[in-house]
Amino acid sequence: MKTQKKNTFAYNDINSDQEDGFFNSRWLSLSILVIVVIIFFFSSSHSDAEQITWQKFKNEILQKHDVEKVDIVNNEIVEVYIKKQSLKRKEYQKVKQDYFGGANNGPHYFFRIGSVDVFERQMEQAELNFKENDKPTIQYITRGNSWFTTILNWLFPILLLGFLWFYIMKRMSSRATGMFDFGKANPRIFNSATREKIRFKDVAGYEEAKVEIMEIVDFLKHPETFTKLGAKIPKGILLVGAPGTGKTLLAKAIAGEAGVPFFSLSGPEFIEMFVGVGASRVRDLFTKAKKSSPSIIFIDEIDTIGRVRGKIQSIQVNDERDSTLNQLLAEMDGFDSTSGLIVLAATNRGDILDPALLRPGRFDRHIHLDLPNKKERLDIFNVHLRPLTLGKTVDAESLAAQTPGFSGADISNVCNEAALIAARKKKKCVDPKDFFDAIERIISGLEKKSKIITPNEKKIIAYHEAGHAIVSWMLKSVDPLLKVSIIPHGRSLGGTWYFPEERQITTKSQMNDSLCAALGGRTAEEIVFNDISSGALDDLEKVTKQAYSMVAQLGLSSKVGNISFYDSTGMYESSFQKPFSEATAELIDNEVRILVEKAHQSAKTILEENRDKLDILANLLIQKEVVYFDEIKMILGEKQKNLEKNVKSVEP
Repeated sequence: MKTQKKNTFAYNDINSDQEDGFFNSRWLSLSILVIVVIIFFFSSSHSDAEQITWQKFKNEILQKHDVEKVDIVNNEIVEVYIKKQSLKRKEYQKVKQDYFGGANNGPHYFFRIGSVDVFERQMEQAELNFKENDKPTIQYITRGNSWFTTILNWLFPILLLGFLWFYIMKRMSSRATGMFDFGKANPRIFNSATREKIRFKDVAGYEEAKVEIMEIVDFLKHPETFTKLGAKIPKGILLVGAPGTGKTLLAKAIAGEAGVPFFSLSGPEFIEMFVGVGASRVRDLFTKAKKSSPSIIFIDEIDTIGRVRGKIQSIQVNDERDSTLNQLLAEMDGFDSTSGLIVLAATNRGDILDPALLRPGRFDRHIHLDLPNKKERLDIFNVHLRPLTLGKTVDAESLAAQTPGFSGADISNVCNEAALIAARKKKKCVDPKDFFDAIERIISGLEKKSKIITPNEKKIIAYHEAGHAIVSWMLKSVDPLLKVSIIPHGRSLGGTWYFPEERQITTKSQMNDSLCAALGGRTAEEIVFNDISSGALDDLEKVTKQAYSMVAQLGLSSKVGNISFYDSTGMYESSFQKPFSEATAELIDNEVRILVEKAHQSAKTILEENRDKLDILANLLIQKEVVYFDEIKMILGEKQKNLEKNVKSVEP
């Protein structure tokens, strides 16, 4: 502990000395510059004199007989000296003293002339009525610039520019952004002294991924265990997953667990406006890592520089990015598996990475981080619930059950949002209602009870949401209802909340039922009001995307057949060419329309058969604004009793 304090003290002293040195040199330069300016300014003989015009000289000074003498300097400047007794008058108080407060012996005024002959004639005219002893003495003086003044005239601009350059370069170098440092990589370095505090125990879920990552850490700590058997550790490991699945968190855990230097840099940090900077930074990064071998290099968002190259991408050519990628490929080929250098990268767009980057010998091992399942979500909730003050009825398992599809980042946001909601309500602990409101806010947005909705609009919204509820309740494959609300959230004016089941695959009948339930709101408006509104925009968007996916990608259309136009490589994203003909495109469009129309007719049949229940549920929504599972069951009857317990467990 004492050694640490001593090192810190020495480091601070060094920084202080550097700052003091820069401070002293800066003020010394500034002082010299000020002295030069003062000398240059006062080097003129008439520096204390006030500049006037010929008219003022003639009318206000000469005619009052206050001029003692006049010097004509270099046939250009007339210097005027005032009589000593006249200086006592009030109008001459300004020129009576010099800049330092002493007596000004002259010249007191000066003005410029164009011609000496003209000036002499003007003086003769002005002195016609003067007595001989009142006329001022006129002298002609030739005055050359001194060598010091001449040097200053040349030296002053140079000194000024030099000082400005010196000051700017000092400021730039103090921030480590000098002109010649563009090609240097500045990674965040974690070592034994500055190790990341996150460990593998702080990363919940992803047990399989952690096993593979721990193998890398074990190799760096105990390489002889692997090398004695002839094993070669992978050069590169690529973490691929959706946003928020914990790729960067795993990398931080590696930095915390590994006892070797960890160099972390983001993909966009390689790219600059100057050509060649990216490749230079790649070289510099690998040079630094090799000097500290064994070590780990982590490149986050590698898709920035590792995007696939090819003819289709010709419109989006980026020579700087390509040269950076080529340098990265060359560097990864430049070290062997026994060098102790491992490259770790993360991206959420693994489909668009260049094949040369993914081949064996570079990024040998790919670790896919999918969205967590229910058990993994439970583990993640347990991690993020630790710092919260929870109520006795908060159940992490029920929270995991009602958040399918949530990533680790989403779950962290839910816990934080629930705590904020509880604090806003001045509660002493966070209860299940706060978590329910937090999930609702994250999915649908902030509740907006203040939004002005007319009674007619409220009625339309109520029937729309009741239509969704009834159709989904009557269909076997649709997820069970949790609640129906006509309270605006975010951009939506109402919502139907479900308790989704976790599935690894989805059947055609389940998808058809999902289309039918999504069209229940628009169909209810059509039946009740014989008119439709713009409130079904989100439903129609979801229906259209799902129908096209079923026909063009999943092969669920009998006419299109077992064909999929899904592009897992992302090659067609930047292409103007479709992977199918115009005739096939027309067939896909027709199949989508047929599919959607069948779902619409099914929803219409269900609602017409349950018109009385539709009216009851809609009127209850108008009255209460939110209707929960128990009241829905009383109106619509029983459905899937085996899921009722789970639905009840997540009610607020």
